[in-house]
Amino acid sequence: MSKLKEYFKVHRLNKVGLGLCDDLAQKFEELAKFIDDNGVDCRQKSVALTKLEEACFFAKKSIASNPNFQE
Repeated sequence: MSKLKEYFKVHRLNKVGLGLCDDLAQKFEELAKFIDDNGVDCRQKSVALTKLEEACFFAKKSIASNPNFQE
């Protein structure tokens, strides 16, 4: 497979991988709630939550890229 195809490959997770991604999402949600509860509604808060969403996406992709967690 070419290097470019690796960027767009679909990864189907096994039960362990799904569980890890669920745990990860919960931790990101807890941090997002902390930011939402304690920050004032402003651009900085919005950017922080957007970056958190982005970080969660890439963290999940990192887990999904591990062959041990794929079907």
